[in-house]
Amino acid sequence: MICDICGKTGARIRRVTRSYGKGPDLLVIENVPVISCPHCGESYLTAETLHEIERIKLHRQSFAVERPVAVAAFA
Repeated sequence: MICDICGKTGARIRRVTRSYGKGPDLLVIENVPVISCPHCGESYLTAETLHEIERIKLHRQSFAVERPVAVAAFA
């Protein structure tokens, strides 16, 4: 895959977990495809991925499953 930032080949799709919001409004989205380039070190989301994230955020009741999550504060 060609990196959109530096133009070199070798960019790869990684699957990551991203969190949006905080407290009772926290939404965690798993398996988000992120393009990562080993040459320039940049990681970015495609426009299609960003649109899908916005759709999930708007319709979170249809997509999200509630799970208990342990939360720790960095002191």
